[in-house]
Amino acid sequence: MPFSPFTDYLLLEKNYSKLTVNAYQNDLNEFLEFIINEYDSNSINQVNYPQIRNWIVTLVEKGISNRTINRKVSALNTYYKFLLKTSDIELNPLSKHKALKTSKKIQVPFSETEIESVLDYLNLANDFESVRNKFIIELFYSTGIRRIELVELKLSSLDLANNTLKVLGKRNKERIVPLLKSVVETAKTYLSFRKSLYSIKDGQQLFLTKKGVKIYETLVYRIINQYFSLASSKVKKSPHILRHSFATHLLNQGADLNAVKELLGHSSLASTQVYTHNSIAELKKAHINAHPRSKK
Repeated sequence: MPFSPFTDYLLLEKNYSKLTVNAYQNDLNEFLEFIINEYDSNSINQVNYPQIRNWIVTLVEKGISNRTINRKVSALNTYYKFLLKTSDIELNPLSKHKALKTSKKIQVPFSETEIESVLDYLNLANDFESVRNKFIIELFYSTGIRRIELVELKLSSLDLANNTLKVLGKRNKERIVPLLKSVVETAKTYLSFRKSLYSIKDGQQLFLTKKGVKIYETLVYRIINQYFSLASSKVKKSPHILRHSFATHLLNQGADLNAVKELLGHSSLASTQVYTHNSIAELKKAHINAHPRSKK
């Protein structure tokens, strides 16, 4: 792979996820293909800014959004910063580049009524998939967990004795989030159903399909979209909107902003987050006092 030193750097030194590194790799390959076709050159290490600008214009003409173009250029810029670091180039051709303007997306959270409606609907069923889906929705809404974080949860991530969940976030940052009593009860029911699966192939994973294999991101998205289509007319119905609802509802109930940031595992926090018993107790108190479902 032509970019392996760079991708190794992202994986091993920057602790980027494989998903992110693959996205960077794809963006670099796309730009390399453009340079080969347009300038008969097989090296992106020796390009100038006008060439990059022509690539950007081509992307715009293809109807690609400014947000996506900015992400692609950001990947390229990160690569050139790496080349500067390794002394492979003397000047970053993107040093004076200004990102394209983007319109701010308005994320509309689900209402408490919409969320309760979905959970009430799931209470009517008592089979493996329904209980699993209820557990997934409750985790999203009560912890603010990201979709990829949920998919990667292990059985060992759950600590039902202490009502906590260990989450491995972006760049391998670990955090511990408190679980509401109602979520712990759902977790116990789910684990009971999970044990009765005919075959379990990915035994270390918390969330499985009915075939006993690790759950995957597109399935999680479909689950959220399916159930919330029954209760909400909002255009976007995704795991991220549940994460957004979690944060919005906590803040609306008077939760401390810093406590919510810790629960969400935002990148602005300091390095790896493994809380002491005292800070976990404080976090639990802030969480239980503010969360709309804490009295259920």
